Amino acid sequence: MVALGGYLVATQDITADLGPPITARASGSILVRFGICPDGLHRDCVVDGDTFWLGDQKIRIADIDTPELSPPRCEAERIKGETAKIRLLDLLNGGAFSLEAGDRDEDRYGRKLRRVVRDGQSIGEILISEGLARRWDGARHPWCG
Repeated sequence: MVALGGYLVATQDITADLGPPITARASGSILVRFGICPDGLHRDCVVDGDTFWLGDQKIRIADIDTPELSPPRCEAERIKGETAKIRLLDLLNGGAFSLEAGDRDEDRYGRKLRRVVRDGQSIGEILISEGLARRWDGARHPWCG
């Protein structure tokens, strides 16, 4: 583990054992217990700082870009990417949220493009304010400097 930005970050891949998933959907809100995606079956788990699985659907947070983990281009990107992944896990498990569609339904990889919102606030904006993400402008920019 490494401390970064007030969070403990695993220096190797981890899988959180949170027990069976709990899913509730009422009036558009989603409440699910997420873990870190293990190898193999992906369901209700976080892939990286801007991608997660909700049930059997892969979701890409539409309004942000976070450092790459597969593969990272440098050690600083890996550390920040792991921190963003753990923080997204924390935010998704922090209570009910909703998904909002934007201009495009899916990206070229078949991931659903959605804003993730809790109490009127974008989870993507939280990650941006904490320095763990950038606003998505349609292009990837390097995280190694």
